[in-house]
Amino acid sequence: MLHRKRFGQHFLQDKNVIQNIVNAIAPQKNDVLVEIGPGRGALTLPLLQHVKTLHAIELDRDLIPILEKQCEGKGNLIVHQADALEFDLAELIENKKMLRVCGNLPYNISTPLIFHLLDYAKNISDMCFMLQKEVVDRLAAKPDTEHYGRLSVMTQYHCKITALFDVSPTAFFPQPNVISSIVRFVPYQPLPFVAKDYKLFETIVREAFNHRRKTIRNSLKKIIRDETWAQVNIDPLLRPETLSVEEFVKLSNGSDA
Repeated sequence: MLHRKRFGQHFLQDKNVIQNIVNAIAPQKNDVLVEIGPGRGALTLPLLQHVKTLHAIELDRDLIPILEKQCEGKGNLIVHQADALEFDLAELIENKKMLRVCGNLPYNISTPLIFHLLDYAKNISDMCFMLQKEVVDRLAAKPDTEHYGRLSVMTQYHCKITALFDVSPTAFFPQPNVISSIVRFVPYQPLPFVAKDYKLFETIVREAFNHRRKTIRNSLKKIIRDETWAQVNIDPLLRPETLSVEEFVKLSNGSDA
């Protein structure tokens, strides 16, 4: 079987798992559905049965003929040979319809790819992905828990994130060395908490978690003035993993930095 380690490819082959993922995505006939990394079409084929048109973004040129042959006569598949990290999703927006995005994301680019997709959050109704379980644990983590950190805050600022179910390595060829999980992102329309200066918000979150063993006052002393803590009503002796997304936004908006 064809696979490219350089692309981080692990092909899904368990039919029960595939059906569970399709059920989680719940594709509807008129959806503008975008699949990232379709590979040989394990998800693509069942998705095509539910929608008028399916857009697939695939980097590996060698896989595209295999994918197209697999899906021939099964539905309207439009394959975009491109790097998903650089692909402009705005090209797929027609009549202002919201996009739905799904896929088995390559493990080696999953985090930067999620942030790339979040640039289009206002045009996306939901996203359903397979990722490494440890990444999903961090994405969906609640404050004051083991996995809560910078990734949790920055993605939960944009989306409601729900971990759905785990997928065993035996569901793939070749088998990865990690457990995978299915996760759903629903971008907020509008955002519940808005950072007035998003770059400052990013900086505060990054610096806080770069020094997560320190109190937030110590880790942010170069950014947050002493009087700000009282203004935003946040205890400066807390550690960063105890602050909610709302509190990080409040801290960012209350700062005169």
